[in-house]
Amino acid sequence: MTPIHTQPSVYFDNAATTPLDPEVLDAMLPFMREHFGNPSSIHGHGRKVRAALENARKTIAHLINAAPAEISFTSGGTEADNCAAFGSIRTFGLKHAITSRLEHHAVLHTLQALEKGGEIELSYVRFDERGRLDLGHLDELLGSHTRSFVSLMHGNNEIGNLNDIQAIGELCKQHGAVFHTDTVQTMGHYRHDVRQLGTHFLVGSAHKFHGPKGAGFLYTNSEVQVQPLIHGGSQERNQRAGTENVYGVVGLAKALEIAYRHMEQHHQHIQGLKDRFIAKLRAEIEDVQFNGMSAEADQSLYTVLSVSLPPSDLNEMLLFNLDINHVSASGGSACTSGSNIGSHVLTALGCDPARGAVRFSMSKYNTADEVDYAVEQLAKMYRRVPA
Repeated sequence: MTPIHTQPSVYFDNAATTPLDPEVLDAMLPFMREHFGNPSSIHGHGRKVRAALENARKTIAHLINAAPAEISFTSGGTEADNCAAFGSIRTFGLKHAITSRLEHHAVLHTLQALEKGGEIELSYVRFDERGRLDLGHLDELLGSHTRSFVSLMHGNNEIGNLNDIQAIGELCKQHGAVFHTDTVQTMGHYRHDVRQLGTHFLVGSAHKFHGPKGAGFLYTNSEVQVQPLIHGGSQERNQRAGTENVYGVVGLAKALEIAYRHMEQHHQHIQGLKDRFIAKLRAEIEDVQFNGMSAEADQSLYTVLSVSLPPSDLNEMLLFNLDINHVSASGGSACTSGSNIGSHVLTALGCDPARGAVRFSMSKYNTADEVDYAVEQLAKMYRRVPA
């Protein structure tokens, strides 16, 4: 009998979510099956689960050089970002916030909602055509207000740009500002030392580094204590009411532990895949470009490549055609997938709307053969474009 040959299924949307590491699942299963107690209960079933919860907190705190009391568990990065923004602005009575138009909507929409409600004045840091922030302008904005809430991300989820959060933190310290940085895309991929960074808040979301969905954390510097976003019980030291997602938290801690254990190895592997992507795309597709600093190894996430394709009628069906050929990728932020709204990041950069945009985001599980296959499928489409 002749074997049936099927096309490979290639997943390059890891900035949206990553596959669960089998070791993480193994750590979670006992808390799905046997250890089901409520961590707030005082009996033996509850105490066993409470111990696991606190061990997870200690693991995360150790990895980012924080104190366990500075870690509170959330449903993910979006909730953590909201907690930092609402908590800071309302607790300290801050009337001014600074961000950029390149931020994730978890930050941008939150601050815009606070502005619309009359709680703050919102300022935006300038950036150049490649998305590089103007820190001189940030300094000006900070100096023109008594005290500000500043939220600027570490790594951009769409174009991959890395911001110098240590330099931003130093400026915030000079001006007495409260500094929050969205580290969802860099947590588990870069080492964070909160004592060196000087940030008041940073965040993590397990599903971005091979952990489960629905589990994240917020680091809050002990120098600031803010009002909770969610009210109810006294969980998470009164910082986040509601019974904790224990098996999710266990998976979160295990995933971060694995990420730190093999970080340099994975960085080298994935950067090699990204370099291969860039070289092959340049060789196969005429006039291919890269958005932001995406193609610059030392200034962008090694996991993200934002590709700008030549103007073509094919661009409207770009992701659909890739999907037909079993290549999963994104046109920008996964959070706007399925809507008719284009990427707010590419729009803010002034990118040509006639050009196609596709984001390939890689993980430790991807291979060179998968890169070759994805480039081959994309090149086939654009070779058909009339000259």
